[in-house]
Amino acid sequence: MKITSDTKTRMLDTATHLFAERGFYGVSLANIADELGLTKQALIHHFATKEKLYGQVLERISDDIISGSSATDDLETFFETFCGHAIAHPQDSRLLMRELLDNRRRAEEATRWYLEPFLRNLIDRVKATPRWRHAPDPQALSIAYQLLGAVSYFVISEPTLTRILGSAQFSEMQDIYPGEIRRTVRLLLSG
Repeated sequence: MKITSDTKTRMLDTATHLFAERGFYGVSLANIADELGLTKQALIHHFATKEKLYGQVLERISDDIISGSSATDDLETFFETFCGHAIAHPQDSRLLMRELLDNRRRAEEATRWYLEPFLRNLIDRVKATPRWRHAPDPQALSIAYQLLGAVSYFVISEPTLTRILGSAQFSEMQDIYPGEIRRTVRLLLSG
């Protein structure tokens, strides 16, 4: 059975949604197959294991974020673009946060780190700035993590903030947030 790109996209979209909502251990291949109207065997045929499907989901998110900006984009532009992506695709941010913060059990068992290229890209972008050129990798990642966290925290807070502030105010906040992230990056870079 040959998989079409539309079918694979639909499988990955459904898996992204479920993993973002329930986490890696809260979702089974059977859950994803049921949601798609397929058999579990169909998913196994295309992805072999839940870990491999999860890996493709994370790689796709990482690739989308990295490819959404130019390799020559400065850190301000990268995070402003990342913020726009996160607002447009909040489940991607939720899943990134789950993978980075909420996977102690999986971290102990993982043999491959699907977000490593994404984190390496963030380190390299921080170190491409004059102020942080000579920073050790842990310091550069700490800076990137502050920004990654600020964007992700805002995006995954949407349901609560909408209920507290109302949809009009939250929508206004969404419009200005990318510019505020740009200003935050500028402050970090200037010291």
